[in-house]
Amino acid sequence: MPESAPPLSDGSLAGYAGTLRVPGYDRTTLVPSIVHIGVGGFHRAHQAVYLDDLAGQGETGWGVVGVGLHRPQMGEVLSAQDCLFTVVERGPGHESARVVGSLVDYLYAPEDPEAVLRVLADPRTRIVTLTITGAGYLIDDAGAFQEDDAEVQRDLASPSRPCTVTGYLTAALDRRRRAGNAPFTVLSCDNLPDSGAAARTAVVAHAALRDPALASWIEANVTFPSGMVDRITPETSPHMRDVIERTVGIADRWPVVTEPFSQWVVEDDFCNGRPPLERVGVQFVDDVGPHKLIKARMLNGGHCALGYLGALAGHTRTDEAMADPVVRAVVARMLGEEVQPLMPRVPGVDLTDYRRTTLQRFANPAIGDTLARLCRRGSVKMPSYLLTSLREAREQGRPSSMLLLAVAAWLLYLRGADLAGRPIEVVDPRAEELCRLARAGGDDPRLVLGLRSVFGSLEDDPRLVDELGDVLRVLSRHGLEAAVGACGSTVRTVAA
Repeated sequence: MPESAPPLSDGSLAGYAGTLRVPGYDRTTLVPSIVHIGVGGFHRAHQAVYLDDLAGQGETGWGVVGVGLHRPQMGEVLSAQDCLFTVVERGPGHESARVVGSLVDYLYAPEDPEAVLRVLADPRTRIVTLTITGAGYLIDDAGAFQEDDAEVQRDLASPSRPCTVTGYLTAALDRRRRAGNAPFTVLSCDNLPDSGAAARTAVVAHAALRDPALASWIEANVTFPSGMVDRITPETSPHMRDVIERTVGIADRWPVVTEPFSQWVVEDDFCNGRPPLERVGVQFVDDVGPHKLIKARMLNGGHCALGYLGALAGHTRTDEAMADPVVRAVVARMLGEEVQPLMPRVPGVDLTDYRRTTLQRFANPAIGDTLARLCRRGSVKMPSYLLTSLREAREQGRPSSMLLLAVAAWLLYLRGADLAGRPIEVVDPRAEELCRLARAGGDDPRLVLGLRSVFGSLEDDPRLVDELGDVLRVLSRHGLEAAVGACGSTVRTVAA
């Protein structure tokens, strides 16, 4: 490796070709036909890689323009690197690195909203993809668009300088309609049960506030397919960046580290053409719902359990937690005995193999995702990913003791200390409320379960409340191993 690698850019790319994979296609031929809103580590490790693979096969008509909404740092780095970045793939006994070239430009929306509107309105833009988190759709718990949101009102007052994603999309679609140009497809890649429906609801409702005729045109002409995306991609720390420069030999200011596994399932519903991504492993289906359900309940639900159980046991990384035989046993039993039987049968998906692969991914020592990241935003994640499985298991009379233990672990985590008394920082949009209720209730979960906007109707099941209280009491007083042994018919004896 060179002692001092040159900064990554178009000019230095040829020099790196001898040590790692670089784009073999002419990047100047890439057509900017996809706009991605919400460029972060995940998009760069996932969608951008698929499109880079496609360009490598000669399909250069699908270049990406990235749009950032909240932080300028990503744009500063990508601009200095001609929008090139490194993806390092790590698995047990495996490491590979590549430079991805499918991103052709990057715009920071707050700095130049007109530039973003121009590229969205450009007839060459045929698809807009989104990774903006569930909160970015401004849909409330009842599924309605939050039209009274302050930023939405600012959008309506000044449509040429939007604040929200829906503001940008509706303004750009209005320009296209008025110019007589075809619309773009809006492809949501966020972790929502029906992200396509959420995007449609948000955009149409926002458009209706501007102009009912625009809303009608969008409903008649724009498609909103849903997508299921999966690839564990931890945040890149400055230390990891330095390690990559030293070991890979490339001077990339913001590389991405990810796992070998990658999956992308998309509803095949595009109003203005689409890239032939099936050539590079993307699966196009009529209904992505069952695939999203399996991923949400097994991967994301498993992550929730692993995060809270591992954090209480004093671990900081996923691989460390999975090396703990007690933590691993709880997660494995929960997924295999309690969650998997609830899952739908999907052609081409072997649920047993999916579960085994999921556990292997959690244990990957070359990734070592932080438990702190998994534990963030529990009030958003737990209702969608784990509490739904608990509720269904109870309704169907199926085993649920490990699911109960995972919930008990979250409630104990919310008290702000692990099992050894070390402090825990709870990062959650509802942290103040949840932590106050969890501390006040102690080993009695009824107080926090009364927060129906998070826990739904779980408090209406007296037997569940009693069992959860017993497990929580054992966990807080005797530790995780005792709680595992206590789950089931012996729980009341041990709790006493």
